Amino acid sequence: MTNKPMRTKRKNPYKAALAVTTVLMSAPLVQAGTIAFAGFTMDFVDVGNAGNTADDTGYGAVDYNYQMGKNEVSEAMIEAYNTANAGALITLNSRGANSPATSVSWNESANFVNWLNVQQGYSPAYKLSPAGGTNTNILLWSLGDAGYDASNPFRNSNAKYVLPSENEWYKAAYYDPNKSGGAGYYDYATGSDTAPTAVANGTASGTAVYNGQSGPADITNAGGISPYGTMAQNGNVSEWGESAFDESNNSAGESRVIRGGGWNNNSGSLQSSAHNFSASPTLENNGIGFRVAAVPEPSGVSLLLIGAVGLLMKRKRG
Repeated sequence: MTNKPMRTKRKNPYKAALAVTTVLMSAPLVQAGTIAFAGFTMDFVDVGNAGNTADDTGYGAVDYNYQMGKNEVSEAMIEAYNTANAGALITLNSRGANSPATSVSWNESANFVNWLNVQQGYSPAYKLSPAGGTNTNILLWSLGDAGYDASNPFRNSNAKYVLPSENEWYKAAYYDPNKSGGAGYYDYATGSDTAPTAVANGTASGTAVYNGQSGPADITNAGGISPYGTMAQNGNVSEWGESAFDESNNSAGESRVIRGGGWNNNSGSLQSSAHNFSASPTLENNGIGFRVAAVPEPSGVSLLLIGAVGLLMKRKRG
């Protein structure tokens, strides 16, 4: 009998490349935690469970992992922006450094978010008019612009920090991947289908600052948290969303969605079904503030994938 030489089974490099691709696509490119900016820090929480389904309202589906600001943007954060941008100031209500920044228009919020991106070396999220001030409507990103996304001409896809879209905002507020009986949505952003207890301030579970309080609480003392860990997505102040009210995002001056309700609203304004508030992006109102989200950059994913596949193919040739 002739002894045949033993053959070593070779791994399929394409299969390995696919495995690496899967890991990279599912890995978040930004991380939760405390991020330092010029003059202040901002806390973010992870919003994972990419690919979740929408609620019966039609909102909440997001096909990527991202981060949401744990708290609303404060007056101190806006004052840091004002210090760094002396020629383009944002006027505040001046309730206190740790109070939520209000009377900040959508356009002014977009300026603030762009500043966050630029100081860390990222693309501005929103295209500003060259001659515009802080409350001038943005321009739409167009086909010739790097980072243009045809599905959302408001937002540059190479930006990291953004105003949350309505779906991003909604998911962070109402979705719970560990909900009893299976992943799903709550009616309120305190992890409950029952209206939160109305309080003037505090951090007790199941509470929110609403229903005729005398004013907003400090951003870190504004009620219980959502399942993902955000505070005051119900109550305190209403919040701008990036999205146009009709979800089209195709006109710079169209009304933007407002969510969450404020200190002087009733429980109906806090509910997940309350898609009935919007305003012009130039509006400055003492009951409206905003928070910041952080999203993965598609270009970063592409570079990781190209590098991983290239490395695997090099190994094959060797």
